[in-house]
Amino acid sequence: MKKILVAILFCMAFQINYSQQTYNVNGESLELKTEVDGKLDLLWNTIDGKYRYFVKSEDGSITELKNTKDDNNDYQEEYKSTLSNLTNGMSTDKLKLTLYSLRNYIDSYNVSVDSNYTSTSTESSVQFRLGFSGGITNSPFVGNPDNTKTPMIGAELEIFEANAIPRHSGFLQARHAFESDDFKYSTTELALGYRFRFINKETFSIYGQVKLATINFSDFTFLDENDMEVDSNETSFDIPFIFGIGSDIKVGNNSYITIIYGELFAAFLDNQGNFSTDIAVGYKFNL
Repeated sequence: MKKILVAILFCMAFQINYSQQTYNVNGESLELKTEVDGKLDLLWNTIDGKYRYFVKSEDGSITELKNTKDDNNDYQEEYKSTLSNLTNGMSTDKLKLTLYSLRNYIDSYNVSVDSNYTSTSTESSVQFRLGFSGGITNSPFVGNPDNTKTPMIGAELEIFEANAIPRHSGFLQARHAFESDDFKYSTTELALGYRFRFINKETFSIYGQVKLATINFSDFTFLDENDMEVDSNETSFDIPFIFGIGSDIKVGNNSYITIIYGELFAAFLDNQGNFSTDIAVGYKFNL
């Protein structure tokens, strides 16, 4: 048993040592992981809470890939010229300072210059984006005689194909609409949905979305036949096909401001007489 335990620990130690190594870069001693190993190596790690990327050439020199800001707060994208010089002018027009984008770029270069190189690129890779939002809603698919607007908050996990400008994505969303003195209704909704970006640029996108399935946990107050207030709660599952529209506006290398008009109309839920007011503003970032 002891021999097995020692063997396991040895294998673990070997794996850790193999995947992460100490390098001296411009006077810094850095523990870096090897993402791509070829004519050019891609090294990276999270250091002091920030992602840092490096390229190691065949002669052993290591160059950091940087994206600093100038006095006007504009990104300089120095990493593009650095990689263009290291790859004999290979195009960097669509290159992002992300692990996925850099990996594919350097992988493509290694394939082009070394017939014995084995590509590490993965076509099915996905990325995740986490978002938080807040806004107002009039709960358009619920009876609301006075068209009262109430606050709502939400969070979502968006899943999309890991390419430079993804067009399709799915999302898992949780949101809560609060009750008010004039409208005794609140609900927590879990939703599964899909988005298609019909305008899709590097700096912003505009998309249509549809909530395919929802679960609502609702609390409400109504008057019974004796005009007495009765508190009630209800759990409901629907396949409502609720359509909306939204926009993501890039404000950082991996972050976005998002504006969502989430519930314009539904295919299988009736509007209860009020034009939809369901608007939220939020912030998203790539994981």
